[in-house]
Amino acid sequence: MTRKKILGSHVKRLLSGVSDHGRKHLTEVETDLLQTNLLLEEAIDKLTRNFMAIHEAVSAQQTTIELLLQGGNPSPEDKARLKEMNEQVSGYVNAAITSMQFQDMTSQLIDRTLKRVTGLREFLGTLGAHGAEVVPESGSDEIVDLLSKVSMALAIQSLELRSVLRKAVSQKHLESGDIELF
Repeated sequence: MTRKKILGSHVKRLLSGVSDHGRKHLTEVETDLLQTNLLLEEAIDKLTRNFMAIHEAVSAQQTTIELLLQGGNPSPEDKARLKEMNEQVSGYVNAAITSMQFQDMTSQLIDRTLKRVTGLREFLGTLGAHGAEVVPESGSDEIVDLLSKVSMALAIQSLELRSVLRKAVSQKHLESGDIELF
């Protein structure tokens, strides 16, 4: 194989590797950001519904509370309704608290996204640093050696980044799985 073909082969492999690496990480960044957005929308919707339900239940209790404040005696139905509403409020509060677990999941997604972006920036920095070593006077053999070193350095960085990012976020939606809040 001629020097020109060897050089072309190394350049092609390097550029393909950079392109593949960048595309994969940017696709994962996009996926993580979309998942984060969905979790936030779902959590905000659930929080809104539960807080509105709490408001409605508390408002419904107000009539009986006013009767008690005026010295009146609530009927057995009023007492039963107050007890039922108290249980409903507890359920709504628990549902609202559960909806707030999105913070843990979104933190995991954002942390992973930041690691990907940082890894990609370092990957491109390595490419730029090694590229600066190429001077117009460099011979084909020097360029082939440099390209081999760059390819090896980038492959190592890619593997290191992949190993750091293997851990998946534990939940996709707020209803799945168990998270202990306290």
